Amino acid sequence: MFTFTPLIGAQSSSSKASQSILELDGGIKILVDVGWDDSFDTRDLAELEKHIPTLSLILLTHATPAHIGAFVHCCRTFPLFTQIPIYATAPVVALGRTSLQDLYASAPLAATFLPKGSVSEPGASAAASAVVPTEENGENPEAAGSNGRILLQPPTTEEIARYFSLIIPLKYSQPHEPHPSPFSPPLDGLTLTAYNAGHTVGGTIWHIQHGMESIVYAMDWNQARESVVAGAAWFGGSGASGTEVIEQLRKPTALICSAKGGDKFAVSGGRRKRDDLLLEMIRNTVAKGGTVLIPTDTSSRVLELAYALEHAWRDAAASDKGDTLQAAGLYLAGRKVNTTMRLARSMLEWMDENIVREFEAAEGADAATGQRSGGQGQDKGNAKGGGPFTFKYLKTIERKKRLEKLLADQGPKVILASDTSLAWGFSKESLRKIAEGPNNLLLLTESFRKQAADLSNNASLGAKLWEWYEERRDGVALEKSSDGELLEQVHSGGRELTWLDVQRAPLDAGENLVYQQYLATKRQLEDTSQTRGQETLENAADALDDGSSSTSSEDSDGEQQGRVLNFSTSLAHANRNKLALSDEDLGINILLRRKNVYDYDVRGKKGRERMFPYVAPRKKSDEYGEFIRPEEYLRAEEREEIDMQQRRSDAQTKLGQKRRWDETSASSGRRLSGGAAGRKRQQLRDGEKANLGMNDDLSLADDGEAADAAASSEDEADAQGFEGPAKAVYTKGSLTINARIAFVDFMGLHDKRSLEMLIPLIQPQKLILVGGMKEEISALAIECRKLLAAKAGVDAASAAADAAAIIFTPANGEVVDASVDTNAWMVKLSNTLVRRLKWQHVRSLGVVALTAQLRGPEPLVEEDADDEATGKKMKLADDQAASSVVTGTSKNADKSDTLPLLDTLPVTMAAGTRSVARPLHVGDLRLADLRKLMQAAGHTAEFRGEGTLLIDKSVAVRKSGTGRIEIEASAKAATNQAVLGRNAASFLAVKRKIYEGLAVVTGS
Repeated sequence: MFTFTPLIGAQSSSSKASQSILELDGGIKILVDVGWDDSFDTRDLAELEKHIPTLSLILLTHATPAHIGAFVHCCRTFPLFTQIPIYATAPVVALGRTSLQDLYASAPLAATFLPKGSVSEPGASAAASAVVPTEENGENPEAAGSNGRILLQPPTTEEIARYFSLIIPLKYSQPHEPHPSPFSPPLDGLTLTAYNAGHTVGGTIWHIQHGMESIVYAMDWNQARESVVAGAAWFGGSGASGTEVIEQLRKPTALICSAKGGDKFAVSGGRRKRDDLLLEMIRNTVAKGGTVLIPTDTSSRVLELAYALEHAWRDAAASDKGDTLQAAGLYLAGRKVNTTMRLARSMLEWMDENIVREFEAAEGADAATGQRSGGQGQDKGNAKGGGPFTFKYLKTIERKKRLEKLLADQGPKVILASDTSLAWGFSKESLRKIAEGPNNLLLLTESFRKQAADLSNNASLGAKLWEWYEERRDGVALEKSSDGELLEQVHSGGRELTWLDVQRAPLDAGENLVYQQYLATKRQLEDTSQTRGQETLENAADALDDGSSSTSSEDSDGEQQGRVLNFSTSLAHANRNKLALSDEDLGINILLRRKNVYDYDVRGKKGRERMFPYVAPRKKSDEYGEFIRPEEYLRAEEREEIDMQQRRSDAQTKLGQKRRWDETSASSGRRLSGGAAGRKRQQLRDGEKANLGMNDDLSLADDGEAADAAASSEDEADAQGFEGPAKAVYTKGSLTINARIAFVDFMGLHDKRSLEMLIPLIQPQKLILVGGMKEEISALAIECRKLLAAKAGVDAASAAADAAAIIFTPANGEVVDASVDTNAWMVKLSNTLVRRLKWQHVRSLGVVALTAQLRGPEPLVEEDADDEATGKKMKLADDQAASSVVTGTSKNADKSDTLPLLDTLPVTMAAGTRSVARPLHVGDLRLADLRKLMQAAGHTAEFRGEGTLLIDKSVAVRKSGTGRIEIEASAKAATNQAVLGRNAASFLAVKRKIYEGLAVVTGS
């Protein structure tokens, strides 16, 4: 059994986001992607929350917010989410980490609001509402901005890195048997294999094999090779082409394919034509002295754009004709771009093979000239520069102040800025500065296709500008390129663009009380949940965090009880009465939290509910003994000196003035001297590096970039003017747009031609189309029916009904049954037939061939039973039947009695059918397995060339693309067998080993 349920991204306006549930036989549930759209609405995750307690594992496909945007939110909000095994490729882990770090640092709404109704304070529901105010839902944005909406604390960079460290990295083309989650049924030999999907570095096409089900999940793939990203691995490795799809991805039970791009036609000229069009747009604007703003993401597709523009500037510098690009500066703006580019230099093996050749050539040139490859963007003394991502002309910007200074400059420049939607990030800040310049150009690289009903005032700036681009109401400017072609640039006509701007603001006294009550309620519910072995990653900024005072022990019950007591006694009585906790939620804690309650019924209770919620504090210790606090062993004169320093510093500290970090110890609350504080800070930094370090090259920055990141965070904190809890303040912003708008397709997605070519070659038994609008999915489904009917060699009209049954276009939440055989029946085997079956095992499958006759269901009682027992059983059966008729229900336990029975053939029929049945060879022998078998038998076996196994230097075994095994033996094979003995290879000896690796089943 195999069912597919799209949660987000099927026939909806949020087509960029992706979440899907795959349910296999035995209750195995797989979540593929945890995407989120630009609205960051937690209501979109309501369906996902229902499935989390039953998930077996999670797969991630791309390092974009559309595929991993809600990953950190789920880890923070749903405690069980971090216990589920998560699988992705190493680039998805590394680039996804930097992408979400940039997202949470730039977008206030990504932190999400307080859940509605989480506290019982009057007006708290209004403050905790998660609905963005718009004129459509009857709310005034300006009024909402004055009241504000309380935001949760965003995760820190360290927390995001810790969550991504939970992901298990995989390599391409290597089958892997995953481990299930603690609350999942056994996986029964389920196998995962990742293949290159194109579109992004590390993007994945997942192949899932479970029993007879072979599922290919291909979301957002690209068959065409690009400068950085290799093409999808349908035909093999990078740049491979042919007429046969590789065997592992051919003829799957179900192909789950993205329909985005199904209505797009390929541009003649391919990637080179696309890059030339981009450069011509830039040259045309730079020649006028204007600025080009290119919104892009911060981790995946930005690599393609940065590589293409850097090499264009290198070629322009080496040109003698005076290219206009020489007069313009090239900049990349984003809060994590330095880390992203450093990671890109460490994952060249995941990119196109041309990138590897360029890197090897650059390293060889450096070795020949005696130069060592330096840091970022060092000048190597030639026009080409260093490696592929050692930038010479592209300058990175991570601070907002530096970006503002750059935008104040009137010279021509090209800016790649974070976020394609212009809803957050540096692209929105850049648009405010260049929008009014008529010579400036806003160059879009991704389309924003939404249904007409979804285009409202709540749409992002990118969606509104795309709507202007498609309308072309104010005309189109046709500019000539250097080769004489016309470039289309749409006039904006001085139109006014309005949007809701979101800013963080500090909480007032009443909102702060609501926020503290929410934290108290959340902590209390966590303590009463009685979850063992689960440690939630608490926010360091929580005011009620007692992690420093709680004791650590192996008994989680005792620790939880102590934390509950400390927490309860620390609250004021006024706050206790306002918490929205019922008596059932409090449990045994009602003795502490309710007045005039002196007794609690513990009959039938288990765990901590059996006794008073108190535990004696234990001293902290490890395998070396108890922890020693040096401040407790100070001499009297040392303690007096510290007290004097504390009084002196208190006298100098004014009311409301921030103290320095090194003035207070975070663990003990005592004042430390400058040297001790410096040592403490260094220990904390070393501990953080130890916790955040990874085992591969894709770890966090430790070569000076960490200091840059810290400085950038401090700069952002100074810009905000506050730290701690905040609320979202909405202000209505407007901007006059005079800049031109243009579009160059840099999405890196498949087109209509690729789909029409590949789907008939893949030959899926079931085709599921998701990830697009309703119109484009319907059009693609009609086209695929024709293609699959033509591939099968039947008339399209006669095959319309059959084709409609194998192509599914589900909507969000719709369950699709795409099992390998939906026309299946259950039968019961007789005991006599079961004893005669001879099972053979092929990997994790049991195979048997049988010849039997089908009979009706067995009678309820056996004929050889005595009359008294028979009468009692018949009477009992009659009573049960009568009761089921009265109640109108049927018993599932009686289904086995109504199943048809498979029994052995009579002797007269068995003799005739035995001669008809022929043995079958079941299985798929890999050459690597055959090599092990031959070596275990004493033969020499080694691979020669591609897909050829040479045994004893005389017998060659090949495996074709269709899975057929071919054996060739030279004339020396017989001579070698006579000379070397029985163990020497021959045609028959190799053939015998091949048959041993398969299951030979015969009729029984």
